Amino acid sequence: MLFSRVIAAVSLLAAAPVLWAADARQDYREQWPLQLSAPQAGAYRLMLGEAQYRSAVSPQLADVQVFNAQGQALPAALLSADQPLAQAAQWQELPWFPLPAQAGAGGDDLQLLTERNTDGSVRRVEARLGRSVGSAAPGGWLVDASALRGAVQSLRLDWQAPAALQARVRVDASDDLRQWQRVADDVPLVDLQHDGRRLQQRRIEIGQEAKYFRIVPVGGDALPVLSAVHAERVAAPQAIDWQWRALTGTAGKPGEFEYTLDGRFPIAQVGIATPDNSVVQWTLLSRDDAGQPWQVRAGPWVAYQLQETGGSRQSQTQSLAVPTRDRYWKLTAAQGTAMPAPTLRLGYQPEALVFLSQGEAPFSVAAGSVRAARTDAPVGTVIAQLREQQGAQWQPALATAQGSAQPLGGDAAVQPVRDWKRWLLWGLLVLGVLIVGGFAATLLRNNAR
Repeated sequence: MLFSRVIAAVSLLAAAPVLWAADARQDYREQWPLQLSAPQAGAYRLMLGEAQYRSAVSPQLADVQVFNAQGQALPAALLSADQPLAQAAQWQELPWFPLPAQAGAGGDDLQLLTERNTDGSVRRVEARLGRSVGSAAPGGWLVDASALRGAVQSLRLDWQAPAALQARVRVDASDDLRQWQRVADDVPLVDLQHDGRRLQQRRIEIGQEAKYFRIVPVGGDALPVLSAVHAERVAAPQAIDWQWRALTGTAGKPGEFEYTLDGRFPIAQVGIATPDNSVVQWTLLSRDDAGQPWQVRAGPWVAYQLQETGGSRQSQTQSLAVPTRDRYWKLTAAQGTAMPAPTLRLGYQPEALVFLSQGEAPFSVAAGSVRAARTDAPVGTVIAQLREQQGAQWQPALATAQGSAQPLGGDAAVQPVRDWKRWLLWGLLVLGVLIVGGFAATLLRNNAR
């Protein structure tokens, strides 16, 4: 009877974690509600802030996760600062000129006579055709992109709404209106309406730099009445601003100073500030545990500071070979003499947590756990495929953490986990050995009689 009660109690203890895991957020210290820039975007990017870095304890930042309203973890992956997200598309309207109807469907014998302004832009276009027999087909358009600097990612055509449109075009590029190079072939243009819905395809992928683009129909397809042409410019990768943590050190041996970082920031640069003029050769070391040996992260290098009438001058910051999230840092001076503790400035670029929406909103980001760890999902593959469809400048919608932290599991979520299951199993094993030993001893005594 007593043994069956023990087994029942053990079963309840074993089932408890299943009940506690109903909402996975309880394994985290705290969370922040997320505000979405587009409610139905599907994919979002969250730039991590100081609060999330300070709450996390994982050296790999694996304890930062996004959840839906039901407490389910969403597919997410961490993008480092050297994987910048593209900027929003930049569109610019371009001048265009209608080309006369071509005889036949070939059109390769089209000759263009142009008048240009002093800056190279087209003033007038006159076309001469090598053939003049057969049924006439639309001639297409000449687009003047000479005013642009840099490559054209795509062209977007705007036209007057036709009854229905399904045509194919090709695009040629040139820098002198004499030599032409094919850059896009058999591109569909679609404008269909049915049941109050409209399907349009107006975009033509280009992906290169040229002064002029010639758009002509394929196979004599009828083209719409064009009203405007816009070019999507290839923007430079978005620069991520550097953030800095200023740490006050404590002196140890002469010329040695130790510092503690208050979060899992991806430190990649270091700077030194002193209260007065100084020139010192420094070496920077770090470690993640007080029991581990120190690792050299930068230096030795000479850092100086000069106070002048117009302000102060400082030496350039030093870059770390590999970003690190270590908690403990140390500066050692080559001189080894007593001096005031300098201010250690550690720089980092915030990372982006990209996630896919699943389940019901609102969504939240949780941080701080020794029991849970995020497994990065292959969202990069999804983003790459979407950029192939939407253009290279497409990016996930923006999500931002709002307000102050909301407590979840509290500080208990970051306390070392006691492996009570293993101790319980060992206890049951020892108990079983004692019971078997008791039975064996009883049998031996009975046999001795």
